[in-house]
This record gives sequence, structure tokens and C-alpha cells, in this order.
Amino acid sequence: MKVTSSFLLGAIGLQRLAAALTIAEINGNKFLSPYSGQTVTNVTGLLVAKGPNGVWIRSTTPDDDPTTSEAIYVFGSVGANVTVGDIISLDGKVTEYRAQTTYLYLTEITSPKNVKVISSGNTVTPLVIGKDTPSPPTKAFSGLDGGDIYNLPGGVANLSVVNPVLKPKEYGLDFWESLSGELVTVRKPTAIQRPNNYRDTWVYGDWAVTGKNKHGGLTMSADDSNPEVIIIGTPLDGTKNPTTTKMGDQFEDVTGIVQNAFGFYNILPLTALKTSSSVAATAGATTLKTTKDCRGLTVGDYNVENLAPNSAHLPKIAAHIIDYLKTPDLIFIQEIQDGSGPTDDGVVSANATLSALTASIESLSGVSYAFASVDPANNLDGGQPGGNIRQAYLYRPEVVTLYKPNQGSGSDATVVQAGPKLSFNPGRIEPDNEAWAASRKPIAAAWVAKGSKKPFFTVNVHFSSKGGGTSLHGDVRPPLNGAVAKRMLQANVTATFIAGILRQRPKAKVIAAGDFNEFSFVGPMKTFTSVSGMVDLDEAAKIPVLERYTYAYDMNAQALDHMYVSPELAKSKSTKYEHLHVNSWAASADMVSDHDPSVALFDVCDC
Repeated sequence: MKVTSSFLLGAIGLQRLAAALTIAEINGNKFLSPYSGQTVTNVTGLLVAKGPNGVWIRSTTPDDDPTTSEAIYVFGSVGANVTVGDIISLDGKVTEYRAQTTYLYLTEITSPKNVKVISSGNTVTPLVIGKDTPSPPTKAFSGLDGGDIYNLPGGVANLSVVNPVLKPKEYGLDFWESLSGELVTVRKPTAIQRPNNYRDTWVYGDWAVTGKNKHGGLTMSADDSNPEVIIIGTPLDGTKNPTTTKMGDQFEDVTGIVQNAFGFYNILPLTALKTSSSVAATAGATTLKTTKDCRGLTVGDYNVENLAPNSAHLPKIAAHIIDYLKTPDLIFIQEIQDGSGPTDDGVVSANATLSALTASIESLSGVSYAFASVDPANNLDGGQPGGNIRQAYLYRPEVVTLYKPNQGSGSDATVVQAGPKLSFNPGRIEPDNEAWAASRKPIAAAWVAKGSKKPFFTVNVHFSSKGGGTSLHGDVRPPLNGAVAKRMLQANVTATFIAGILRQRPKAKVIAAGDFNEFSFVGPMKTFTSVSGMVDLDEAAKIPVLERYTYAYDMNAQALDHMYVSPELAKSKSTKYEHLHVNSWAASADMVSDHDPSVALFDVCDC
């Protein structure tokens, strides 16, 4: 193509403009630089921090625009003699970098050349978040989320494509992006939960936050997943963050660089976090007490995290059931592995695992449990390869027993028959349905409690995990909620089964519990309640919203484990419910499972 003189003149003019750009101009007021891919010269800034692969510089000629960061990362060597406090100038190329396509881009200057030290010994002062900057927004992550990060369908937009003008006072991602590359201080940071495997710890500072629970973490709710928090990443000086902290612990003020890395906005601290105060290691036992008959039946729920006969945490699970759950009359259990654990040897029976667990409980407490489960087909239910995880029930036979037991096999589908009663008891719900491909099938059961003649019904669930989802800080908006379509199918199948019981007997007492791997306010669980007619027990028992959590992940305390009950149980004054926060807030070494258990109290006597 012939290049016209006017085009050449325009290009020359752009190059001259680029030579005089400030750091704020390079960053621009959006997520992506308007000069991405262009060479810039004589970029001048104060060196505020050094990392293993580059440095961060702050503009010496800042503007008054809160949407444009005054700092930027320079990737590459600027020379061994350059140090913090130097004002330097350099040439380089403006680049947008990300390690994965679902991450946000990091604006940086690469291939630095012609580095010159203009002056040395200058004062480097960090920006104090909430003092020198506004406080982070507490509700919304991005204007592209439609007001709800769990809107369906997810992934309808990408920040890198729309590239909106930043609104740091309204949206969390915009706030952190407007500080990208800056040296900042977080005063009095509080840990949201234990560190991850890389020793990174989510914190909030001394600014206003929402969702604070009694342990000091932040609990997510229907319209708030806590964008005001930030993760403290790997220290720039090579020291290591502590591994023994937990939810609610406080640190000394931390200073570091805001940078997008590994799918999240981080603060890379100049040196390791230092604990200033540690919350007491306390966890309360249930206050609910059984009457050992149908008038006051205690029901527990616990995901025991890949439990095998030789699991080191098996005696600790037994102790939790005794000390915190107070040996409920009936327990819904998830993640029971087969007798050979993760060894992929064709074994599917979990009798050895359940026998080991019940024997441990009996040896520690004298309480004897029977158990009921249905073995899956080998390697068809997901989870740890070879482990064949499944749900199971533990029950105290002097209080509650299976009603007209008729054990089903892994391929047998239990159906609701006239009565109502179950064709297989216990039995799996539609095990051949495509909803359960590579996932755990629900186990339904009918029971009769001491003092009652009519059965009550239970459904023990473990829906598909959120694998394949995208970061709340990611490019994809709204974020992809991993396997949500599959959980939608699972919710519908399970709910339809329960609805069949309630159609026959509207006053039937039904309990569905387990690891739903979903939040109560998201599509699959809304489908579950609308189709089944069941009621969220958190709502029925009026559990405070901020204490509705059984799990801690990234920046949120959250509820993946639920109990849902039929209307007859929901309206009963005898119905009670408690979440036992024994794991979600604890330090890594003190965790027994990655989930918290819960306990409920019900009157299941004949209506």
C-alpha cells in the first residue's frame, strides 16, 4: 500500500508525542494503555521499589486525575547501580502482559534502554490507602457485571475489549487498577483467612468494610462479595510471609506495590508480613440437644474432605463429631472415600472407611453409630482419582432407623412410591441422568425416629465443584461460575424428586443437606427451592447473614454447605440450626476439613 505524506506526518507527530509522555499518560484512564505496543523515550520517574525482574517508578510530574496511576512497572534490567530514591529516565516499549487469557492485563514498560540517573537520595513516600487515596469500594467489582457478579450467563463481556474509563470510587477493580504500580501502605491489615500455599494472605485495612463476621473475616452475601480487600503477595526482598496466621489475625502496617498478578490484584510487600495480634483459637460446640426421640432429633452435616480408612485426620473428624457436633442422631457426610482411598485399584466399597470412622467415634465417646451409603461405579463420580468419594449417613440406631430398608445398588434409581415411600432405601436419585456425569449422585433415604410411625425423608447431596470458573478480579465479566450449568441440572433433578414426595404428602418432613457447591442466592439454588418447595434453613432459623458461612475461599467467607427443609419443618417452632465454625477461620495446621459442619434440631414426629 502506498503511504501518503499526510500519513507519514501523522506518524512522525505521534512519535514526537510519545517521546514526551508522562507515566500517567502512558497508563491512561482505562485498563489498557492507549500507547500499548509503542516505543516511548525519556520516561522519567522516581524509583520507588525494586523486584527480582524489574523496578517501579513514579511520575515526577503527576496530574490531578484520580483515574490515572502515576506509577508503572519497568520489566527488565535498569542496571545494578540504580537504587530506590533515584530519579531516572529511560526508553522502552509499552506492553500489556498477562499469563493467561482470563486474567487482566498489566501495563508495563519492557526492554528498558538508555537508563540515566537524574538525581539520587530522593524521599520515597508511600500512599496510605484510605488517607492519601479514597477507600476501596465495598460492593461492586466492575461496571460490566450488570450489578451482580453471579449474573447468568457469565462471560458476556471482557474488560480488555470494552476497556471502560475507570471509576475508582464505584468499582473495586477500577480502584486497584488506578493504583497499579504504586507504592502504598495498608494500615492495620486484618487477615481474611489463612495464607494460601504460596504464603499469600487476603487482608483488609483500616478502611470501611462490609460483611465483617464474628471471627473477623468478611462474609459474602447476595449483592456483596467484598471488592474492598487485597491479597498480600510475595515479599520483594526475598523474605517469606508467615504460614500460621488465621482469619481475624492482625498485622503491622504493610507497604508494597500494587500489581496485577496470577489473576488478582496484589500488594507485593517490601518485606514479609509481621503479625501484631492473633485472635484466640476458639470454636464453639453446638448448643442443640437431642431428646433421643422424634420430638428433638439432632441432625448434623459435614464434608470430611477425602476421608479414607488410613487418613491422618480421621481421628480428628471423630473428635469433631463428639466435641463440637455432640454426636447427632443422624449425620449427613460427604467425601467418604472407598476402602483403599486414592489408590486406583477397582475397590469401590466404603465399608472399611465408615467402619473406621464409627469405631473411632465409639472408642472416644462410647456412642455407637450405624451407617448407610450406596457404592458408586468405579471412577464415575469425580473427586480424587481412585477415591470414589460418595455421601453417607451415620445414625444412632437407638434413636433413628431406616424405614423399610431396601438397599439400592449404584445403578438403581430410587423412586417415590405411594405412601410416600422409596423404592430403594437408601437409593440414588436418577444415577444415569446426564446431570451426574463425573459427579456424585444424591442419596435419598426414609427414616423413622423413636416415638413416630411415619417416615421422614432425607437427600444427601454433593453437587459438582466450581472448577473452571474465572477470578473475581479477572478479565471475564461477569466472572464464569465454574460448572454452574451442571449444578443447574443437578438442582432441578434433585428438586423434582423432592417435589414428588411433597405432592403425595404436603406435610411430609424432608431434609436435603450437603455440599451444594453453590451459594443460596445464585441460579441453581433458586431453581432448587422454586422447583422443590423447600426452604433454606438459614432463612427459616433466622441465622444472621454474616454468620452464614461454612468455607473460606479467596476474599470471602461463604456458604457452600446448606440444609433445606420442607415447609412443615420450616414453620415449626422446634426447628433450630447452627453453623459450627471450627475449620473455615482456623490456621492451616489446625484445620481438620476444609468445610465447617452444621447441626440442626427437628421435631420429626407424626403430623
